[in-house]
Amino acid sequence: MAAKFEIKSATNGKFYFNLVAANGQIILSSQMYETKASAEIGIDSVKTNGTNDEQFERRKSTNGEPYFVLKAQNGLEIGKSQMYQSTDGLENGINSVKSNAATAEIVDTTSA
Repeated sequence: MAAKFEIKSATNGKFYFNLVAANGQIILSSQMYETKASAEIGIDSVKTNGTNDEQFERRKSTNGEPYFVLKAQNGLEIGKSQMYQSTDGLENGINSVKSNAATAEIVDTTSA
């Protein structure tokens, strides 16, 4: 199985996507979008910005767990990662986005 973007619909009628690695783990989760078309534009933004290390912001949660945020060129947040147990895990997650996002297929799991 290859990496893929899964477009989903939320219970509030909005849309979001996850970048899922070949092993089934979610690498990156997007913000909520009003329309499916906007979520698709967000995926294009991940494909464009996800190969540039400067677009990744490394952060720590209030519990001290590392995670990352991917930002677009305009500084807006495109998506963020899960919480990691270590900085090495965080860097592996970033590298996974870099190596998978550009070629990941898009799977629409919505009914709209």
